[in-house]
Amino acid sequence: MGSWAAAPWRLGGCSVRGGLRGAPRRRASSRPGGGDRAATLSDLLQSSVEGEEPGAAAARRERRPPREGTVLLFPGQGSQFVGMGRELLRFPGVRDMYRQAERVLGYDLLSLCLEGPRDELDRTRHCQPAVFVASLAAVEKLNHQQPKVVQSCVAAAGYSVGEFAALVFAGALDFAEALYAVKVRAEAMQKASEAVPSGMLSVIGRREANYRFACLEARKHCESLGIENPVCAISNYLFPDSRVIAGHLQALEFLQENARKYYFTRTKMLPVSGAFHTRLMEPAVEPLADVLKSIEIQKPLVCVYSNVDGKKYMHSKHIQKLLVKQVVSPVMWEQTMHSVYERKQGTEFPYTYEVGPGKQLGAILKKCNLKAWKQYNHVDALEDEEAAET
Repeated sequence: MGSWAAAPWRLGGCSVRGGLRGAPRRRASSRPGGGDRAATLSDLLQSSVEGEEPGAAAARRERRPPREGTVLLFPGQGSQFVGMGRELLRFPGVRDMYRQAERVLGYDLLSLCLEGPRDELDRTRHCQPAVFVASLAAVEKLNHQQPKVVQSCVAAAGYSVGEFAALVFAGALDFAEALYAVKVRAEAMQKASEAVPSGMLSVIGRREANYRFACLEARKHCESLGIENPVCAISNYLFPDSRVIAGHLQALEFLQENARKYYFTRTKMLPVSGAFHTRLMEPAVEPLADVLKSIEIQKPLVCVYSNVDGKKYMHSKHIQKLLVKQVVSPVMWEQTMHSVYERKQGTEFPYTYEVGPGKQLGAILKKCNLKAWKQYNHVDALEDEEAAET
């Protein structure tokens, strides 16, 4: 079965289950759940520019008024909850996505999402694939309810593992192959996190806060305790004056105890088991790099922004390199939001849709760019508010 064969995108009332004449197809996958690439949204995007002169599609997009373009944001680990996806099952193709996920993963992801238990869903090896599939299922919902939003997408970004979903949406990765990569990534990151007592600390600081200096002193504290090569570094740039610091637990405890000294106004340990996006994740680099070398990556059909530097992916090798680097690099989400929404003064902002569980990215966007947030919408993995009210 192809990666999206059973999950057709219906755009403008046209089912593309059987594929589009002349649409690009990928080679057969050697990974679980792979096969000849089926017609997807990316096929339709590609076929829509067939017959145009080179560069015509790009020129046409550039002429589109800013408000007519849309941006899709894909959430990351931590947004999962038991019950997510239940109301998405009524939309075309979603059940088939979960059936294919079961074949790729080797366990019943849908049952885990719907029934839990929560502690199992929250495990890194499970929650990353769960959020990945739920987010793309939410895109199915969006496409069913508002197909023009999907058709007019000009940019996408995903937070951490959400970047894989963004790349699938943009046609750069095959669904099954990307899910297999997410599986390998999640299992390797969980194994790495279990090797060292570590965690992540959410910090909101005053303008005077010097996060790097605080991390330096926390590392010195760890060295005084006999810890060799301690890790304490910024792992996530969320919004102005907000960071996530990750590393050895002793370092994070030191920062909490000395919060006032470093001008931290609020600190909170996150419910994760490891120091993600730091060098403590180095054992996860090679497994992910190996799987990414074995799958086909194409240039995205819409702009996708990298967590590593907040810039657009340029080509397939660029994607392969930065997806690996992302595991041990801080998530530059604040910088990414600036890149996505940068525009001349007076220019309207596009409509933004967060697709998947939770509204965390919307809350961050509000802190990064209030004007852009005013055009924000959420496509939940639960029942529609309107449907619930009727």
